[in-house]
Amino acid sequence: MPLPMPAWTAVIPLRAGSKGLPSKNIRPLAGKPLYRHAVDQALAAGAQRVLITTDIPEVLWAELPQQVTLVERPAELAGDTVPMAPVLQHALQTTDCHGTVVLLQATSPLRQRADIEAALAVFAGGYFELVMSVTPAERSVLKWGTLRGNRFQPLSDPAHCFANRQSLPPVVRPNGAIYVLDADRFVASGSFVSERIGVVEMPAERSQDIDSLEDFERCEALLNQSLKESQA
Repeated sequence: MPLPMPAWTAVIPLRAGSKGLPSKNIRPLAGKPLYRHAVDQALAAGAQRVLITTDIPEVLWAELPQQVTLVERPAELAGDTVPMAPVLQHALQTTDCHGTVVLLQATSPLRQRADIEAALAVFAGGYFELVMSVTPAERSVLKWGTLRGNRFQPLSDPAHCFANRQSLPPVVRPNGAIYVLDADRFVASGSFVSERIGVVEMPAERSQDIDSLEDFERCEALLNQSLKESQA
């Protein structure tokens, strides 16, 4: 019997600056601004509240569903080198947010309601401190290493460096689409790092991340094709 889903809050971070594709978060994608796909996905999946942390004037002035709370992001948290952790911490503290939180990047518009629900179900099991979405990756990365001066330091088991690729274990990578966590724990620690991270796997075709015009056009074509198929 599936566990009951706890009440949860979605957080959608939107930054005005983008070197790869200027104004991408508000650029129309398949009939609506890119960020609205994340808002609609959160509400469709059952979010009781959606927090948008942003410095984008067009978003701060936009008419949005009543469940949406806008958090004006201060300039010191809007630079392109600012990591996500302090941005999320600021949004949670500013809104006095508690309980389960789902971080949804607007640049992952091919994420589906079912992906969010699957991540919430894993988190509801109570074992993991963080649940994130992943996608299959090339397993030959296990052969790689870092340099310590002129010394090779394997990334994983040294034996993997000399194994046939086909014999290496499966590898996944975070795709940035979904992170589920507890607000109080995150505010206290200020970090995503944990020894107990669970995953939900998303296929590569839904793990597209928009960073360039080419990415944007590819995602739009996939979304339009999906809409046509659903209406057929």
